[in-house]
Amino acid sequence: MRDQRYIPSGCAISGIMSEEGRLLDGTMIMDSIANMHFRANGLGGGFAAYGIYPEQKDYYALHMMFDSPKGKDDAEEFLARYFVVRFDERIPFRRVAAIKNRPVLWRYFVTVKEEIKEEFYDFTEEDIVVKAVMEINRTLEDAFVTSSGKNMGVFKGVGYPEDIGEFFKLESYKAYLWTAHGRFPTNTSAWWGGAHPFGLLDWTVVHNGEISSYGINRRYLSNFGYECFMQTDTEVITYLIDLLVRKHRLPIDIAAKVLSAPLWDKIQSMPDDERKLMETLRMTYGGALLNGPFSVVLGSGKMMVGLNDRIKLRPMVAARDKDLVFISSEEAAIRTVCPRPEKVWSVAAGEPVVAVLKDKAA
Repeated sequence: MRDQRYIPSGCAISGIMSEEGRLLDGTMIMDSIANMHFRANGLGGGFAAYGIYPEQKDYYALHMMFDSPKGKDDAEEFLARYFVVRFDERIPFRRVAAIKNRPVLWRYFVTVKEEIKEEFYDFTEEDIVVKAVMEINRTLEDAFVTSSGKNMGVFKGVGYPEDIGEFFKLESYKAYLWTAHGRFPTNTSAWWGGAHPFGLLDWTVVHNGEISSYGINRRYLSNFGYECFMQTDTEVITYLIDLLVRKHRLPIDIAAKVLSAPLWDKIQSMPDDERKLMETLRMTYGGALLNGPFSVVLGSGKMMVGLNDRIKLRPMVAARDKDLVFISSEEAAIRTVCPRPEKVWSVAAGEPVVAVLKDKAA
């Protein structure tokens, strides 16, 4: 029988990564997030998985949702302008009684057209994909891109995460990195595209908390061409990570210091070199600072990162067992799938936990 407790301000987040690139099916991550059923509310659940498309690993994998046949037709017409579609198919699913009102779920494996690269000669290929994704999500009715990276995908919807995992047959996928989320964005209504994870290229974010700096962050991102239209703070976090790490090429530990910067009085007490660095980051990236209670797990093709706010207002626990790194809202969710890890620790405020895929792995 399911646990009937309920935490109205809670979310469940979990991540599991093999730094050796060992492929794990979706059972472990589903069991981990199901352990925190009491932190969810049935209005949103989802998973990100990396390494699941080895045969199409050189193509951008666009996972899409459609609310009408016209939405699908319009999206495919748009895709044909920007991309060569190498392969497409319906995303497999099974009937689950708890999952209702599903959209049409489709995936496209694409490459950017050479003439589009020539037209947007001052864009990188990834910039072109970002432009296309944002234009689809902003302008096309009944069409939404849920993920757009290579050799990865996001599977999400309205429901408890364990039901979403069963619906998408996640036990049939094998990945070296999984993240998961239970609940739904705090300030928006429940719909399939709004559930976590949020993704852009190969970055995905699952998030517990609320970003009180959303308005400032959104305006800051608009200076760099990012359009936030979903009214949810997790979208802001995803775009900030893309800006700092992909576009500005900051190391992840420095990007973490931008997003979850120490308080000014702590900065002033630092040794001179460290203090000058932190002062420079605060002045340069003030609009990227995240305020409010949060804990997040970030996924990408090369790493998994856990980060919480600078005074730790949301829980986060990490563990390690051989090549596996675990990050979760609750220690019990880790021990459910790894009863005796070699090391378990509470993640410090503002200090990232980083698991990195080893060279030549995956």
